[in-house]
Amino acid sequence: MLYLSGQRPQRPDDGTIPDGVAEQAEQVLTNLTAVLRSCGCTLADVVKVQLHLADIADFEAVNGVYTKHFREPFPARTTVGSQLRGIRVEIDLIAALPAAAE
Repeated sequence: MLYLSGQRPQRPDDGTIPDGVAEQAEQVLTNLTAVLRSCGCTLADVVKVQLHLADIADFEAVNGVYTKHFREPFPARTTVGSQLRGIRVEIDLIAALPAAAE
């Protein structure tokens, strides 16, 4: 199993953070995809997602981005309202390493 801690919506090339919640969710998933790839995984290997929102009212906007990246059957997911410093969304996840599935 691969456990990835919460990822922020910070662009790795220049350190900036997008303004909108959908753009932040997109950046977080881009960052997570890069970390997964470096470990030989993809989003298809994800079995559990924890989604942190500064404002739970942003759920629909973030869910729209989420469903572009994940496919059915979707990983188990928990969404919580969290006090996030200077960001609107953070995501942590658990993935099954491909070698473990063999």
